[in-house]
Amino acid sequence: MTELKPHAAHWGSYDAVVRDGRVVGVRPFERDPFPGSLIEAVPDIVHAPCRVDRPYIRKGWLEGKRKGHFRGGDPFVPVSWDRAARLVAEETRRVRTEHGPTSIFGGSYGWSSAGRFHHARSQLQRFLGLGGGYTGQVNAYSYAAAQALLPHILGTNEVLLGRTTDWAAIIRYSKAMLCLGGLPLRNGFVTSGGAGQHTNEMNMRAAAAAGLRFIQVSPNRGDVPEWCNAEWIPIRPGTDTALLLAMAHAIVTAGREDCDYLATRCVGWDRLRAYVMGESDGVAKTPEWAEPITTIPAATIRRIAMELADQPAMLTATWSLQRADYGEQPYWMLAALAAMLGKIGKPGQGVAYGYGSVNGMGQPRREVPSFSMPATRNPTALFIPVARITDMLENPGGGYDFNGREQRYPDTRIVWWAGGNPFHHHQDLNRMMRAWANAETVIVQEQHWTAAARHADIVLPATTTLERNDIASSGRDRFLRAMHKAIEPVAQARNDHDMLADIAEELGFRDRFTDQRNEDAWLRHLFEQWRQNCARIGVETPDFDSFWAKGWWEAEAPARGEEYTQFAEFAADPEEHPLDTPTGKVELFSETIASFGYDDAPGHPVWIAPREWLGAEAAKRFPLHLLSYQPATRLHGQLDPGRVAAADKIEGREPIVLNPEDAAERGLKPGDIVRVFNDRGACLGGLRTDPGLMRGVAMMATGAWFDPLEPGVPGSMCVHGNPNVLTPDIGTSRLGQGPSAQSCMVQVEKWTRALPPVRAHLPPAIEEASE
Repeated sequence: MTELKPHAAHWGSYDAVVRDGRVVGVRPFERDPFPGSLIEAVPDIVHAPCRVDRPYIRKGWLEGKRKGHFRGGDPFVPVSWDRAARLVAEETRRVRTEHGPTSIFGGSYGWSSAGRFHHARSQLQRFLGLGGGYTGQVNAYSYAAAQALLPHILGTNEVLLGRTTDWAAIIRYSKAMLCLGGLPLRNGFVTSGGAGQHTNEMNMRAAAAAGLRFIQVSPNRGDVPEWCNAEWIPIRPGTDTALLLAMAHAIVTAGREDCDYLATRCVGWDRLRAYVMGESDGVAKTPEWAEPITTIPAATIRRIAMELADQPAMLTATWSLQRADYGEQPYWMLAALAAMLGKIGKPGQGVAYGYGSVNGMGQPRREVPSFSMPATRNPTALFIPVARITDMLENPGGGYDFNGREQRYPDTRIVWWAGGNPFHHHQDLNRMMRAWANAETVIVQEQHWTAAARHADIVLPATTTLERNDIASSGRDRFLRAMHKAIEPVAQARNDHDMLADIAEELGFRDRFTDQRNEDAWLRHLFEQWRQNCARIGVETPDFDSFWAKGWWEAEAPARGEEYTQFAEFAADPEEHPLDTPTGKVELFSETIASFGYDDAPGHPVWIAPREWLGAEAAKRFPLHLLSYQPATRLHGQLDPGRVAAADKIEGREPIVLNPEDAAERGLKPGDIVRVFNDRGACLGGLRTDPGLMRGVAMMATGAWFDPLEPGVPGSMCVHGNPNVLTPDIGTSRLGQGPSAQSCMVQVEKWTRALPPVRAHLPPAIEEASE
């Protein structure tokens, strides 16, 4: 008997096809115009050979090899759930008693489940918060630098994350769109919380059909679809700030800045203008100055600047642009350029970030409350910036600066991870492996034998979303989607709530953790809270049973004439509707940021040459600038063992893309297996070439599961193709402390030795042992 079960994931809504207790296929959600191929990997992931089938303990941990021992090479010993829960509870109690609650790092960073109740991070942090506290993380790898910066200059992160100016307004009012980093369609197939509709392509096609002129500034022609008919302006990676400063110089020289807007809605123009014109530092930021930095001809810089000044325009940048050395600067200067032109808040114009970074950005929608698990207070209130894990493990008690604060790292004894994989998100994995050894115990709740699980001490098997009931919700989507349990849990897998409830019982707070609700009671409770929040703003919703039976609910779409432009009220009346900045205005110079005294993030946007770029000394040894990007074949590391990702690999290795001339210069041809390396590490990849990629640049997708040639040995080459063995682990600046993965220089050479096997999607060594 075949059944269809409504479901959802970060890569979209679908119906699971179930036969004889197995997921055998998927069918796209009927309302999705562009469902994409990622859902096809779902059956492979649910029934993958690398599923964690029961609790395991690292043998070395049982033998006392804990702090100071490199993880990743030891075999694992299977144990019962009772013993695993007891060991976790005992270790948690011991560490809290001996070292205090801040010595437990509740990492749990990652996309986890699209379902909002069984969201692993929410569950773990509820458990740790109710249990006495922990050290957490703030901000996100995707846009950490921007999260720190934008509230200072625009008073909000909504311009990055929330309800940005929608495509309906852009299409109706704007004539041009400057796209730093492009508008990559591959990113539009995923969004946190899932999507009933994939709308990026739909909106971009509508914009192209309406005659919107796309101006693409990026090293890769493919970052904007061919049918957009974009003008491609190749640029050296990491030099966008220099380009924007030169455009500002051209605008001032031509007298095209909006003096009234600058006088009434901005502060600090005099300071920024003096820098742009070279009056404060003796270096005029002319297009001729920017040409050798960016490789963009000065005449092109002037022409594009004038084109944006002459007509209504939207300025945007991908999130990836700020994941680089001094990544705050191009975002700040892009906002400054939009303000100079008087465009922020004008209908369909201004500045926003991420239209090409995730599905649903700029999707026309009505504001509807989100469906979510309520947050639990962390009694310690201690956190680190999200990308500073290695620094924390290396430097207990050490001081660091972050967004105007002087903070100290905790003395971390337990690392506890659920619903994410630091060996995917973090940079310089060999350095992280060394720091990872400083923890006494690493606990990981996982569905599969990812690198995080392989480098753990206690591994607790988690269910996939198909093995539990939940509700998916995203603030960028009009749909609420029921996620029906499709099959029984595989082997001994359990959902995060139930496993944590048992550990909480060992520690004496089960009832507080569960609120004495099971899965069904929690879903009904959260749904009723969501219904009440919707009713307060006049949005009608069905009762739970009706919603569950139908499988989805859709919010009403806005009508024509309801196009949304961010900052419109501020632009119309800045006195009545000020921004949430210290001055109520766009801060082209920020007294607050200047007061921090950071030389790597001064009081206005500046050009600071990246530590690693094509103009650096390091380029003589490592002459290719590596850009690591989100692939079209998976979501970060999720789905990597599936058929979609496998079909894209070359002899089982992650592809790396070079310009054909760069490949020929190295005696390489498409299909070759190559070694990609720098002083931080090395990995293998399969070569592809693309004449639409500018010379001197290499591209390699993130997400291939980390697979060192010698497990447990830092510095060992990744045979599968994880580029994060190559990327630097340095904060963007003391302001944002975001990741700088996009500032990375490498060399590529042909691999001529025997090709080592890829073992990333197989279980590690298991040693049977009696309890």
